[in-house]
Parts: sequence; structure tokens; C-alpha cells
Amino acid sequence: MIDSPVALITGGGSGIGAAVARQLLDAGHRVAVTGRGEQRLRDFATELGNPEGLLTIVGSTAEYDQVTAAVETTLKEFGRLDTVVANAGFATHDTVAEGDPAGWTEMVLTNVLGPAFLIRAAVDALKETRGRIVLVGSVAGFVPTPGNLYGATKWAITALAENTRRQVTEWGVGVTLIAPGRVETPFWDELGSLPPGHLLTADQIADSVVWAIRQPEGVDVNTVVIRPIGQPN
Repeated sequence: MIDSPVALITGGGSGIGAAVARQLLDAGHRVAVTGRGEQRLRDFATELGNPEGLLTIVGSTAEYDQVTAAVETTLKEFGRLDTVVANAGFATHDTVAEGDPAGWTEMVLTNVLGPAFLIRAAVDALKETRGRIVLVGSVAGFVPTPGNLYGATKWAITALAENTRRQVTEWGVGVTLIAPGRVETPFWDELGSLPPGHLLTADQIADSVVWAIRQPEGVDVNTVVIRPIGQPN
């Protein structure tokens, strides 16, 4: 266990992040998860039986000092860092022409600067392990939706993934963008209902994240777009 790989996942207390954490723990990794809600993280750890290889860290990905602290805490606890998964994010579910700007700043900070902060804070440790950066984007980062600012943040992540890859590849660090379509997660809670049609599960997205993480040394899986069958755009 002391030499097993280590992953740090932001927004890891629920949804896709929690599913990735569970699968990596089952695969023998040590895992640190961050989230803003202390109780949610406690409940997640309790649900898993408080395994020795799980570390929970309360913090916001929109604050660089808190992201840095999460990386430092992970390194102090586990001694290395092999993978970071920038999963934290949310949508205001409104439009630029008719929405409420009060929520936009926090969404942009979390969805765009959060992953950039994580890359900056973790890159030195990832150079040492020749590790991997995983960014959770969205189909909305490839297909324009009328007035959708959340989609614009995910277009930014699509660009961030490739821009980052072009810099860190010379250091042996891989970069993977996982871009899901509609997934049944707490993402939809504010709307009060799930969208129509077939939805993917968080575990199905986690399958792809873990597959990319566990590729052989020297293999860099860059972009994976995953839609449920029946989602037309």
C-alpha cells in the first residue's frame, strides 16, 4: 500500500468524482478527495467504511491557496502524487440573455480557474511521477447551446486540456479530457428533475476516467467524448 499510486480528485464527495474515487480505491490506489461540504465528505468516507487509503480534504477549488493546501496535504499524507482529477464544477442553468449574473462569477472561477489552479499546484509533483492530469469537461464544450455560459466554461476546459498537454508532455505528464454527455448526478438538482431520455451513470463515466489513468507508461489518451445513446447533440 505504501508504494501504491495516489490520486487527488476535486469535487470527490458525490457524482462522478465519488465514483472515480471508489473505483480507484478498489484498484488499490490511495485517494484524496476534496469538496466544500465537510458533512458530505464525512458521509462519503463512512459509506466506504473509512478505508485507510482514503483522505478527505475540505476546500474550494476556486481558491488557489486551498487547492495548494490540498496538494500539500496529499503529499504529506501519502508521499507522492500520480494523478489529479479536476472534477469539481457546477452550472447556473441559465442564459447570458436572461439569467442572473450573481451566480456566474463563482461558476467561472470553479469551472475554469479551479482546474488551472489544480494543474499549477500539482505539476511539480506530477513531473516526479510522470503522472496524469484528468480534466472533466462536457459535451457542452464541443457543441454550442444557445446562451449557455456553463457551456462556455467547458469550451475553456477543452482548450485548457490541449494547451496543457502541449506544455507538460515534454515532462512525461499525460493529459486526458473526459467530456460526458448527460449523466445522472447531483448536477441536475437545482432544476428539480432529470432531463428526458437515457442518461449515463456516474460509474460509467468513472470507467473511462480509470481506464485512461491506468494506461501503460508512454500512452497518453487525450480526448474522450461520451454520450448516452439517444443524445443527439
